Amino acid sequence: MREEENIIVGISIGDLNGIGSEVVLKMFEDSRMLDFCTPVIFASIKTMSFVKNHFKLETQLHSINSLDQIVPNKLNVLNCWKENVTIQFGKEDLKIGEYAIKSLAEATAALKNESIDVLVTAPINKHNIQSDTFNFPGHTDYLNQELEGNSLMFMVTDTLRVGLLTDHVPVKDVASHITEELITSKIETVYQSLKQDFRISKPKIAVLGINPHTGDNGVIGSEDDTVMRPTLQKIKESGKLVFGPYAADSFFGSSNYKSFDAVIASYHDQGLIPFKTLSFGQGVNYTAGLNRVRTSPDHGTAYEIAGKGVADGGSFEEAVFKAIDIFKNRREYATLTKNPLAVSKRKRFNPKH
Repeated sequence: MREEENIIVGISIGDLNGIGSEVVLKMFEDSRMLDFCTPVIFASIKTMSFVKNHFKLETQLHSINSLDQIVPNKLNVLNCWKENVTIQFGKEDLKIGEYAIKSLAEATAALKNESIDVLVTAPINKHNIQSDTFNFPGHTDYLNQELEGNSLMFMVTDTLRVGLLTDHVPVKDVASHITEELITSKIETVYQSLKQDFRISKPKIAVLGINPHTGDNGVIGSEDDTVMRPTLQKIKESGKLVFGPYAADSFFGSSNYKSFDAVIASYHDQGLIPFKTLSFGQGVNYTAGLNRVRTSPDHGTAYEIAGKGVADGGSFEEAVFKAIDIFKNRREYATLTKNPLAVSKRKRFNPKH
């Protein structure tokens, strides 16, 4: 395992016609970022030089052709393609989608073989990435196939964490997807993530209901009574601090969420609308449940401002720091749980204490 100061952060470049490349290079304008990690952008030196010149940035780029050429304290750019790329900021382009997937595929391969320690993904356009060889709704589903474990979309800040039972599922299909097995699996993923990734020893989790007012005793749907409540009761009996289901409409406005380490929403907008309202620009999309660490900013390609030099890189910077923190927390957790008795003895008999 590498020393902390040498944590290698791989960055997939996302949709080059969006704001991803801009916020990445802007972030490393501050050379102090290189004290926290060794970054590797999966793109090409030609492409990133074009972006640098377009925005009149001073970011120093270091071109490499293989991952064994990575240099600490440099902004490394791995050449994933050699040809010139036509970038038209703000426009959807199928060819640009191909480059986004090429970057993601090479970065994911590097993550799998531990050539990089963590992956931070710039935003993609979910439409222009579709092809015969890539048929996924987004990053999370692709990474779930490529890595080990069961992925869960976990939106996080320092004070708010929101997980989802279902993510990119049409609203009309949500209820049929939510089963006892799914609820149990997702809660276990969140519970384990809170312990190993966020260093919370006894997590307290809230679960939001499926229907308005959690069904009003069957008047507005029966799923909360027939599926959600019995499942949560079984999980409580196993010893986990899991509460709910709560009516989603008042849960965040009443600040009830502040009493919990994480909130699990039944579907995408139920969780992400309040999350982004409370933390937009500072939130991080973390893919929990996998054997490798991947984060991304909480925004999309933002075509409407792409190329104008006005994009805010705060969320991307948070994504980088969060990936580093989680990587360190996992390493510490693995050490403490590998042989807890030995750790306890070392603490007890350390002559310095």
